[in-house]
Amino acid sequence: MSQSLVKNYIHLVYSTKKREAFIHKPFDQKLYIYIYKICEDLGVSVHAVGGHVDHIHILCELPKNMTLIELLQKLKGKSSKWFKTLSVNLQDFYWQNGYASFSINPQQKDIVIQYIHNQEQHHQNQTFKEELLYFLKKYQVEYDEKYLWD
Repeated sequence: MSQSLVKNYIHLVYSTKKREAFIHKPFDQKLYIYIYKICEDLGVSVHAVGGHVDHIHILCELPKNMTLIELLQKLKGKSSKWFKTLSVNLQDFYWQNGYASFSINPQQKDIVIQYIHNQEQHHQNQTFKEELLYFLKKYQVEYDEKYLWD
């Protein structure tokens, strides 16, 4: 084959450091838009960005010329630096070191987009910890819980 053909739908999930509740209105939407713009500038197609007070979800297509860790480093670094400039109350904002990443079936794209857009409603009944444990089980990701929440 003389060309590289790629279609990798990635559902990214990561939280604030120590899962502190920093992502509140009106800054939440600004953060989501900024993350969308970072992805766009990197040539990453974004289908949804959303989250709740202590974490974020992104559904994107990882391009053929970028690794997942490169994308995450740029997203976290640029968004963290920018987010702190919005208010003195955000000066202690940091993203956690780790992340969760799941490849999704293209036929499930719309379901994941809806899920991401309904985070506020979803988290009336479930914590981030419960949500992440559900995804790890659903996608059969092996983990050691003693290292999961540091």
